[in-house]
Amino acid sequence: MRRSVLVAALVIGGLAGTATSATARELPPCDPWAVGDVRAAVPTATSVIGIELGERDVTVGESDAYLAAVDRASRRVISGTLARSVQGRPLHYAIVGEPRRLSPRALKGIRAGAMALMDPDTPARAAERIVRRNPAILWIAGNVHGGEESGTDAALRVLYELAARRDCGAEQILREAIVVILPTQNPDGREADTRQNANGFDMNRDWFARTQPETEGKLEFLRRYPPVLFIDAHEMGADDYFFPPNADPVYHEIDDRAVDWINGIYGAAMQAEFTRRGIPFFNYDTYDLFYAGYGDTVPANGFGAAGMTFEKNNADPAPERVLEQYITQWTSLTAAVRNKERILREYAGGWRDARAQGELGVLEPNRTYEPGNVVENPVPDLRVRHYFLRADDPERRAEVRTLVRRLQRMDVEVRRLTAPLDVPGYEPYGRPGRAATLPAGTYWIPMAQRQKHWVQALLNEDTYSPVSYAYDITGWSNPLLLNLDGGYSGDRLAPRSSRVPPLPAPPEPAPPGAAPAVALYSMSPTFSRGRESSGWLRYTLDRWGIAYRDVSAEDIRAGGLAGAEVLLVPDGYAFQDPEFPEDPYALGDLGPEGQAAIRDWVTGGGRYVGWQDGAALAAALGVSATEFADAPTAGVETPGSLVRAAVDTASPLAAGVGPFAWPLYEGRYVLRGAAAAALRYPAAGSEDFFVSGLLEGEAGLAGTAAVTDEAVGEGRAVLFGFDPNFRAFADGTQRLTRNAIIGPDPAAATVARASGRVRARAAAGRLSGLHSPLRLVVRARGERAARGVLARYGARFSVTRRAGKAFFAIANRGARGADDHPYARQLGADLARAKVPVVLYRMP
Repeated sequence: MRRSVLVAALVIGGLAGTATSATARELPPCDPWAVGDVRAAVPTATSVIGIELGERDVTVGESDAYLAAVDRASRRVISGTLARSVQGRPLHYAIVGEPRRLSPRALKGIRAGAMALMDPDTPARAAERIVRRNPAILWIAGNVHGGEESGTDAALRVLYELAARRDCGAEQILREAIVVILPTQNPDGREADTRQNANGFDMNRDWFARTQPETEGKLEFLRRYPPVLFIDAHEMGADDYFFPPNADPVYHEIDDRAVDWINGIYGAAMQAEFTRRGIPFFNYDTYDLFYAGYGDTVPANGFGAAGMTFEKNNADPAPERVLEQYITQWTSLTAAVRNKERILREYAGGWRDARAQGELGVLEPNRTYEPGNVVENPVPDLRVRHYFLRADDPERRAEVRTLVRRLQRMDVEVRRLTAPLDVPGYEPYGRPGRAATLPAGTYWIPMAQRQKHWVQALLNEDTYSPVSYAYDITGWSNPLLLNLDGGYSGDRLAPRSSRVPPLPAPPEPAPPGAAPAVALYSMSPTFSRGRESSGWLRYTLDRWGIAYRDVSAEDIRAGGLAGAEVLLVPDGYAFQDPEFPEDPYALGDLGPEGQAAIRDWVTGGGRYVGWQDGAALAAALGVSATEFADAPTAGVETPGSLVRAAVDTASPLAAGVGPFAWPLYEGRYVLRGAAAAALRYPAAGSEDFFVSGLLEGEAGLAGTAAVTDEAVGEGRAVLFGFDPNFRAFADGTQRLTRNAIIGPDPAAATVARASGRVRARAAAGRLSGLHSPLRLVVRARGERAARGVLARYGARFSVTRRAGKAFFAIANRGARGADDHPYARQLGADLARAKVPVVLYRMP
């Protein structure tokens, strides 16, 4: 660490000490579980919906009816609707507090006090008055995944007890806080019993992009009532109950105070209560605090709150699930109010420190929290005082506006240069630093502002994961996702600029004048992988005004491609997994008739556009000369990272894209063979090769195709090795998709020759076919120990050895994801205990 950075850290530490120096007011002793008298006027669930909470999972209608009934009966409650779902269902909320605090005028004052604590310019005396007088704003939200119901029912029990109880435990919460309760974040998913919403989106991955109406309404309400505590109640498939401390990695730009509250206040209180009651629980394993799109990381990183995920085994009986969710919720509320002044005082100090860090150009260092872990990848010793987004490319106007608006709607100050700016130490994304002159009109995002942590989270060049594993993707830099030209600088600069007023949403692209007839084949609509990839695609096609019709394997067998000009095949399961012989998969579903129908349709003039398994299916059908290999076999593994790729600018897919794009590569396949590459990963070690996030084995990916495009008879096949519409927020590569659908054919297309198609088909037959496997990379010296750990679980796996490492592909025995995997979280802990030198571990 350079001396200047050390000095900066000491300065910031001094600010934090000042912020917490006041003596906290002591609250009287109080048993939170001693229920005294209750107001008879407040109805029980039995009197409204005919069942006790926890007897079974309530329906959306029952939840709404009960919330409304409690509101009508209690002056401690007001309620409303913060959004409507895709299918039009209301997302009802309740705000609970002392009646004197629930008038419009009082709530306006509470919100103003919270905003003042977030303002680094608020004088210390004024902040201290707010700390002592204002209630804390605490949130409880349930059921963001529709099939994880018990958080809703527990939140309704908390609502009842806050409205009805007259005892010390409830009244202490009411006196020191207002509680915002959002029983269900995903009413459409709850009604359908699906993890995703009606559009097929996992809304616990949608928080920074805000593509879905449910997420959009929730975040706007969070801006109105900014929390210091946000509880996100989930269910999962493992035994016991999870609450923080979280697993590593924890994102470095989450303020240490929030992590200290999560671990030291809330985690400690729940550990004590569960231990007292003899309820099994676990901490640290599986659930990290890293990706900036979760219902815990965004409240923490973007709002300065203690954002917490709670997870209860979904196989347990409803009474047990609801009770334990209620215990964590009530324990957390109690801990919050007992520490209210400390939390609010530190909360104010956090915003001041964030701006001070931005003025000094200091990034927060990486830390680990799991016992025994060490930082493998430190945050580089660099200064970042400014981010810049170029706005002089007319092809990028919509994407630039999207990102500027995304920042503004999280209260980031964005400015625009009113004169050219000389930047001696300009660092373009993924390029060596150089001097540059940025033109007038360039967007400037200074780090010297209270939202410094959120600015870094969205505009980072890399996420600098402290350890080599993660629960979700590790690359999400928004400028790279949107394929924008920009960079950062640590220079002290005084740009001539003006503040950018709030921008409206960019207009959607004009619908194509002569759109082709489009068919969409979803291979795996009953599984998350297929439901999500198809859902993201349908959402994007609707935005673009491109009409389509869904076709099934049965339709295709029966001639359903007649009249279609483009067939879109998003991700899903193309191949049979020996572990899941009963599961549907595309090759089996299509059968010989459907397979022949697709081949004949393409050679007869159809355009096949597919990605990931939808692309590999084309090779397996003999439609394409693109050869697919399992990425681990090629020595490549990643949890999901952004990798720069070079565009063939002569390709019709390149229109409006530019010379490079940034695929969000998830490490499933490597593309080789005779097909022409419209997008290719650069050579390893070249200036063009750059990864944002974790990627192991870049040499196996370098130089391979990311997208192929070839003529097949009278038709055409465009195949992507990644999802170009990932979560519908990968706007930069979405352009490739749009061009593939409505763009012209190449002037001189590479022809998929029969010999090449035969080789590609044979290569597809060698693919593992594993559905959602666990991926593990260890150093060669640790292979034997890793095998020993895996043997304890009876795991079936294959091993590939490359460059001094062993790449394990571990069959997933009966689960669809880490949330319900029988041993994924225990395996990670066992590998650590066995001191296996893990390079990368990826859960499904």
